[in-house]
Amino acid sequence: MPTGIARHLFCRILAGLFALLLAGLACQATAGELNHADIARRFPPPLHVGEKLRDIPAWPITSELEPEAGPVAYAFESIDLAPIPGFEGTPLNLLVSLDRKGGFMDVELIRQHEPVFLSGLGEGPLRDFLLQYRNKSLKQEITVSSLYGNTRSGAGSKRVVLDGVSKATASVRIVNQTVLTSALAVARARLGFAAPASDKGPVAEVRTDVYEHRSFAELVKSGAIGRLHLSNADVEKQFAGTDGAGLDADALARPDDTFTDLYVAYLNAPTIGRAILGDAGHADLLRRLEPGQQAYWVASAGRDAFIDDGFTRGTVPARLAFSQAGGPVELRDLDISPRPPAGAPPLNAALVLRVPPMSGVDPAAPVRFELTITRAKGSMLPILTQRSVNLDYQAPEELFSRPPAPLPDWLIAWKDRAVELAIIAAALILLSVVLARPRWISVSARRLRIFRLAFLAFTLGYIGWYAQGQLSIVQITGAIKSVSAGAGLKSFLYDPVSLLLIGFTAISFVVWGRGTFCGWLCPFGALQEFAALLARALRLPRLRLPASVARILDRGRYAILAALVAAAAFAPRLAETGVEVEPFKTAITVGFDRSWPYVMYAVLLLVLGGLYYKFFCRYLCPLGAAMTLGGKLRLLDWLPRRQECGQPCQTCRHRCAYDAIEKSGAIRYDDCFQCLDCVGIYHDDNRCAPIMLYRKKGRQPQSA
Repeated sequence: MPTGIARHLFCRILAGLFALLLAGLACQATAGELNHADIARRFPPPLHVGEKLRDIPAWPITSELEPEAGPVAYAFESIDLAPIPGFEGTPLNLLVSLDRKGGFMDVELIRQHEPVFLSGLGEGPLRDFLLQYRNKSLKQEITVSSLYGNTRSGAGSKRVVLDGVSKATASVRIVNQTVLTSALAVARARLGFAAPASDKGPVAEVRTDVYEHRSFAELVKSGAIGRLHLSNADVEKQFAGTDGAGLDADALARPDDTFTDLYVAYLNAPTIGRAILGDAGHADLLRRLEPGQQAYWVASAGRDAFIDDGFTRGTVPARLAFSQAGGPVELRDLDISPRPPAGAPPLNAALVLRVPPMSGVDPAAPVRFELTITRAKGSMLPILTQRSVNLDYQAPEELFSRPPAPLPDWLIAWKDRAVELAIIAAALILLSVVLARPRWISVSARRLRIFRLAFLAFTLGYIGWYAQGQLSIVQITGAIKSVSAGAGLKSFLYDPVSLLLIGFTAISFVVWGRGTFCGWLCPFGALQEFAALLARALRLPRLRLPASVARILDRGRYAILAALVAAAAFAPRLAETGVEVEPFKTAITVGFDRSWPYVMYAVLLLVLGGLYYKFFCRYLCPLGAAMTLGGKLRLLDWLPRRQECGQPCQTCRHRCAYDAIEKSGAIRYDDCFQCLDCVGIYHDDNRCAPIMLYRKKGRQPQSA
């Protein structure tokens, strides 16, 4: 088939499969599956589960022991808030329960489609992994360790490293991202946890070692104490054109007089806090605050106080609102009565206000204080008119330090596996050099055999069993499902070894065709070659299928591929079972540590591979079928041929274990596994019949 037509056909097939998936996935729901009764069974008295909230899909949980406390916890399904595609392309669903302080009460598995946990390792290791979230907090930086590079947190660190699961590193990192993303959504909506306020990285930390004695006036001038001055005329302008206009006789009589002077200051910083509260008062404040909690001093002078006589200590000032980056945060009185700081004007009110400990407020980023002013018209059923004025405040940057931004989980996965990635990358470079200049390695049959067996042993032992880099049909169906659902391919970032191999294989399609992966980089393919060697050592016969039967079975690979793609679209659970046609999970991912039917199936395929060379790869493998379609993108016929190849010489054809050479001498690249045997024969004076014939006649051989 001409290369241009083949590429066109390949693109048409991919487009058809993609359209099929889009149609099927449109019917798949990703909503939560538990109802009120399901949740209530998990939280018996004295706990009580309320109705699901309207603004965020979570169930509030109250306690009979604290009837006035409001919700003491929230329960929610992760798929409602963080439908992050897993390795197979389908989001996990976890039931997460979070207490009112942001602590994890429990994380329970509801549903998952990760291949390694379906029938490989089973769900037990995943459930054990989820138990580690109990008593952890969203205040902590929670990451997952790697068996390939575990970095534990040091003493006093807020970082918590959960133990990973052997052979499932990528999957549990996606689980961790799912838990944290869904929990943060609820914490921000219901626990006062603010959205990130700064693009500079993590929340700034106060530098306790920075202190400079400064007067009240100096702090105001530098902006360390924020000030909003409103004259009577300024306030009157706020009410112009409303029912509140002209109601303040004093303001009309003395427009230039001060209506209010509003002062705000960040107290945790010693330079500011000690100037306002004194040394002892500042030390007492810090003892009262929880770790990471912020406190502000708010005071007013002039005619109007920002609190009235009805204010109750320990509550939220009704007229004052606080926000950062557009997210409102509750400020509550800490019930401290500070003395007026030296140099301050006569104050009519002053409070020390604290933000919730989980607010996420960045003290070095801008905040906004909003003061509401109300006027009433009439005495019976008065008409109230309200206007708000804003004071934007930012504490000086030099009072803070910023810890380095925590790396995203996927990047931690790449760092943890840097050594493995470097070794595999070096091996891929070596393989590329050999395939680009194959003459030296292949002209000696012994040299080629040693190199090939050594590389296949590396593929099986290192890439497969150790680094867990066995590519699978699950990655293809999962990728299409993720893209179709609008979730993108971010989940692939959590498996850097597989992503490296996918990228290299995609490039090899264009340069060499499908055989680069199937012939050199597939761990199960390597295992089949070693099974064939064992069969030869045991003097078992090497059998060949009749050509007609081989052609039928070869087409069967594409039927299996199409069936799995269709099942992924219309019957996902059937697809999860169907992908077991691949023995990769049994033989490579879990190293035959599995129930006997799966082990027997994998062993049977290896026995067949010993008798019929690479039986599974050539006749059953759906991934191999997809690789063959990818190989249609090959640009060059890079394996050398002579005019005499096939006309009449049949040496290479008879020695090709893959039956990839036609009688005409042409190579069928769709069937070629790039073992390089024919390249060695081509260049060998003692094996290539045309060379020997030309030498006998004293002539130079000609290339095709």
